[in-house]
Amino acid sequence: MIGTISCKTCGLKTLLGIRARLVILALILVVPLMLDRVWLLEASRAKQLNQVANELSELAKHTANAQREIISTVQAVLKSSAYIYATAAHEGRGCAILRASLRVDLPWIRSLSIVGPDGTIQCSTLPHIVGFQVGDRDYIKTALTQHEFVVSDYILSRATGLPTIIAAYPVSALDGGPQPVVVAAIDLTWMSDMLARRGGRAGVSVFLVDSRGIILAARPDQTHLIGQQIKDTSLLEAVTLREINLDREAGSIAFTAADGEREAVSFARVAGTRARMIVTMNQAAMLGDVDRDITTAYLELALVVVLTLLGAWFASERLIIRPIRIMTEMTNRFGRGDLTARTTSARLPREFVPLARAFNTMATQLAARQREMIAANDRLTVIASLDMVSGLANRRGFQSRLDFEWMRALQEGHSLSLLMIDVDHFKQFNDSYGHPEGDACLRRMGTALTAIADDHGGFAARYGGEEFGLLLPGTDAAEALRVGEIVRATVERLAIPHVTNLARVVTVSVGTATVAPVEFQRQDDLVEAADTALYAAKRRGRNTVVEHAPIRASADITSLAG
Repeated sequence: MIGTISCKTCGLKTLLGIRARLVILALILVVPLMLDRVWLLEASRAKQLNQVANELSELAKHTANAQREIISTVQAVLKSSAYIYATAAHEGRGCAILRASLRVDLPWIRSLSIVGPDGTIQCSTLPHIVGFQVGDRDYIKTALTQHEFVVSDYILSRATGLPTIIAAYPVSALDGGPQPVVVAAIDLTWMSDMLARRGGRAGVSVFLVDSRGIILAARPDQTHLIGQQIKDTSLLEAVTLREINLDREAGSIAFTAADGEREAVSFARVAGTRARMIVTMNQAAMLGDVDRDITTAYLELALVVVLTLLGAWFASERLIIRPIRIMTEMTNRFGRGDLTARTTSARLPREFVPLARAFNTMATQLAARQREMIAANDRLTVIASLDMVSGLANRRGFQSRLDFEWMRALQEGHSLSLLMIDVDHFKQFNDSYGHPEGDACLRRMGTALTAIADDHGGFAARYGGEEFGLLLPGTDAAEALRVGEIVRATVERLAIPHVTNLARVVTVSVGTATVAPVEFQRQDDLVEAADTALYAAKRRGRNTVVEHAPIRASADITSLAG
């Protein structure tokens, strides 16, 4: 008996659930809805117009925030590079450390360069642009005048001939004085990729424009417009006037284009730059959708009773279940690491808006903390790649640069040479003079190798212990042998006393190897060949340079020449 009553109670609860209660409420409202249908249709039309306007505004803000993430990352990299360069420049190793600290996992940074006080590029991750004069560029003048981070308008790079925008940060922002400027060329194609998932609605155009109205980035189907002036120049004037009237950097306007079409325009300025994100929608297309919805609504009203029952049954899906699903989807995206995930309040019932705002605030704060962590990790990565004794890159930094130069040599088809350098009888030197003198010897070695690397476009690193490596991109075997002799003679001329060495001064043995990389060939072939040549130099009495025979494309390595 009790079981029967319980089952009836469960059935009653199911019958009087949310959907059933909404159906009953809908039946009570059927007659007023029928009498007031015209008012409801017009209200629905106004609501849809307002919703589209809100969507455009949110789209402009979201895309502006996405572009700001790139600018913020570039700003963090420039500040870190400026700090490292300012620290190392006093010891004459700023350029070498800048190249050693190059990150290859930031594809939107095309190059990183140091522009001297005379406006000439003194150091760059692209060696061929060293010596270019860029002092007349507005972004250089602005950075030096304002002593802060600056992003240029759209320009055509003199160094690469490619369209780009340049970010600049003066070293003087750290310690004052006529210091160099760190500049980064930003690849615009990555900005366009950021817009690939934006503005999917038909008739919507999404552009990132600079202060002159030049299009910097667009969706993939509109990338042919990059570098061109927006078609209707009066649009930029209207946006600028709206910004002044609103006294803020985001807003919406209704605009009549040159062809007479009415357009809804939302805009948002990318923080830290003069660029704007502009989202436009043709109102004819927008109103066409709304008018079709109204026509459909009139047909639906003919069957109002049936549709009201069905609509009420599923209203809970929209009022309760759907908002929860939206919040859950945004939370899952955020949990997967997508810190750009936001919940649009315009799509939620009013009761869910406080929760959505709280979630968006949390997401914004965590995104800011992640940017701070990335900047801190960048600084730690640079520090972890340096050898504090010699002042050169350490084994980790050497391997990172070898990976980069190997890939570049493979793509460009030029040769790559490696010099392995070992201090002769260094253990006996430490035993005779002590470890502090040994460290001083290694520091002088680092200074000498840095100068030689700068003179020959190379990269020097401490490979381990008293062993050093010198990478020479684009250098053939004969030139590598000549540079090896320069290294040997330079160290000998340092005249560092070494009583247990035959020459009575510190000397080095050098092994050289050269390879023109081919596909599937190992980097270890080059390292092993140079190391083999180094040990051959030691067997020949030290204080000498030995060249390894050419390295074949196969896994076999030929024996030493001679």
